[in-house]
Amino acid sequence: MISVADALAAVLKLGSPVDVELVPLIDADGRVLAQDVAATRDQPPFSASAMDGYAISTVDVAAGDTFTVIGEAAAGHRFDGKIDDGQAVRIFTGAPMPAGAQRVIIQEDVTRAGSSMTLRENIDKGHHIRPSGGDFKVGDLLTAPRRLSPSDVALLASMNVAQVPVRRRPVVAIIATGDELVSPGETPRDDQIIASNSLGLAAMFRRAGAQTRLLPIAKDTASSLEMDLSLAEGADLLVTIGGASVGDHDIVAEVAGTLGLERDFYKVAMRPGKPLMAGRIGKMAMIGLPGNPVSSMVCGELFIRPLLDHFLGLPAGPRARISLPLAQPLDANSQREHYMRAIIEDGAVRAFDRQDSSLLTVLAEANALIVRPPNDPARAAGERIEVIAL
Repeated sequence: MISVADALAAVLKLGSPVDVELVPLIDADGRVLAQDVAATRDQPPFSASAMDGYAISTVDVAAGDTFTVIGEAAAGHRFDGKIDDGQAVRIFTGAPMPAGAQRVIIQEDVTRAGSSMTLRENIDKGHHIRPSGGDFKVGDLLTAPRRLSPSDVALLASMNVAQVPVRRRPVVAIIATGDELVSPGETPRDDQIIASNSLGLAAMFRRAGAQTRLLPIAKDTASSLEMDLSLAEGADLLVTIGGASVGDHDIVAEVAGTLGLERDFYKVAMRPGKPLMAGRIGKMAMIGLPGNPVSSMVCGELFIRPLLDHFLGLPAGPRARISLPLAQPLDANSQREHYMRAIIEDGAVRAFDRQDSSLLTVLAEANALIVRPPNDPARAAGERIEVIAL
């Protein structure tokens, strides 16, 4: 068995950043920006009013000062004249500042009578002008790599960027194996179960930015598995679920070997997830996950999500950890690194009592994994421990 750190290092070597493609800005949310993008205009492109009020040509004013209103400026409708001393232009938020304007008096601080505007007592001291280029200027960059957020999309739009260079979505083919499995919605025999891992992993991978191909469930025969493996051709990553252990019916490594699998490792010193396999078939990376539901999902979090980050050109490595106090004590750990399903509440973390790798109800309730190093001693309540937030 190899360590979790060595296994992750080997997994990351199986991939490299995928190609770049241009997508319309409307489709860019959640995609990974592959190249720096430069603004094509200043924002705002002109000095603009930050408030509704009156633009005047001086900054020095006093209560009782009176101005003659000579026009109006609104967003999208510039006042084309020039403001002189004693004059004002009615202006609205976002409108270009007229020539000669030095300040905006907010509308709450004036009294208006026809074309005459008089300042009240205790006027606001702000000038309320957004300077040209105050947000960004032509040539300013949105830097890559980054997973684009809705705020990034809004920024790119204001930069007048309509097509965005992003990494294409890496394609992940998923094969669940086992005579005991049927797809959701089917009627299982009394000796069968519903295939859940493949659906959960597909959802995880899509959230991480991948395109998924859910292939038919492979039976415990070489011919069935060979057919599924042929359907995976062209994917960036093949993920198999089950059939990677040492039982008589665990044939994934054997069948994949006949198709050219170059296996990097098999078995990791961790729980859940010991029977993990990784390697390459031709140009396609391959990871064989254990069949237990929690084991496969935890391994997906720890190994496949970082690999997908690597495919997408993002910084890739171990999942980020935080330090939190324990809400309850923990017994000593065994010789394998343990990822305990846990819940973070009120600033502390508590491991669930039941840690069996078949319990999806526990995983669904968990929002964290407590990381126990090999041979970690017993821990008391209040001690700080490393945690991966889910």
